[in-house]
Amino acid sequence: MSAQHSTTQKVFAEFLGTLLLLCTVIGSGIMAERLAGGNVAIALLGNTLATVFILYVLIETLSPISGAHFNPLVSTVMLWRTSKLLLAGYVVAQIIGAVAGAWLAHAMFDMPLFQLSSHIRTGTGQWIAEGVATAGLIFIILRSSHSHAKASGLVASYIGAAYWFTASTSFANPAAVLGRMMTDSFSGIAPQSAPYFIFSQCVGAACGVFIHRLLHAYNENVNSRA
Repeated sequence: MSAQHSTTQKVFAEFLGTLLLLCTVIGSGIMAERLAGGNVAIALLGNTLATVFILYVLIETLSPISGAHFNPLVSTVMLWRTSKLLLAGYVVAQIIGAVAGAWLAHAMFDMPLFQLSSHIRTGTGQWIAEGVATAGLIFIILRSSHSHAKASGLVASYIGAAYWFTASTSFANPAAVLGRMMTDSFSGIAPQSAPYFIFSQCVGAACGVFIHRLLHAYNENVNSRA
């Protein structure tokens, strides 16, 4: 994270990035549903590709400013030990950005701005899936920060894969849950389903941190013996 950017610029970058991410997720879901003719697999594929592309672009462009978190759990993991004040600013910006992204998508498709989703997403399988998706995301972000690999490609690729290998289509982000709760479209999630998703994501994030620390400690022990 660059020291030359002000706190205001960093917080605004998180707001803007989360807004554009959710606008893309929801907007591409609306477009895909309209064009797919009832074929859910095709709709999900279109939704996936748009999400992968925008994630790569947003991380590449905004990472030098704010770190490109766009996710309260990522911000918590990355900022808890360094700046709780900045963490609070990021989380608020991400939440507002997620809701604004839903409204912007609705405006572009001439839909009512204010909606609540009726799309029920529940069941043990989906909760486990959200834990797995979030654990993998946090692990990849932490590993990329300790290697020469670029987080943009890794995160975008992982989320694209997780759209398909998880039963929940990989929300992996409490802000995304909130934004998608505000749309009664292909990408939405009903309010009654949201708390379980968020809880599963928090558990998954803790698991991702644990796995990273476990492997990091193992690598350090191996290197010290070499």
